[in-house]
Amino acid sequence: MLLSASDEDVLAAAAALGEELAAAKADTSQFQFTTMLKQCNEAITEETGVKYGDACGAGGSC
Repeated sequence: MLLSASDEDVLAAAAALGEELAAAKADTSQFQFTTMLKQCNEAITEETGVKYGDACGAGGSC
């Protein structure tokens, strides 16, 4: 399957977000990290119209 430039941009942004979240998880409390993750999920939902937490898998857990 060929990816369009916009698909590649989305994948690159998702990879960058994943790296930033991994770094943040190491540097913050569990509560702070969970709060940040929920805020990211809400922002993604607002931007894309897709409930990101539900799209991740079982029980909305990513």
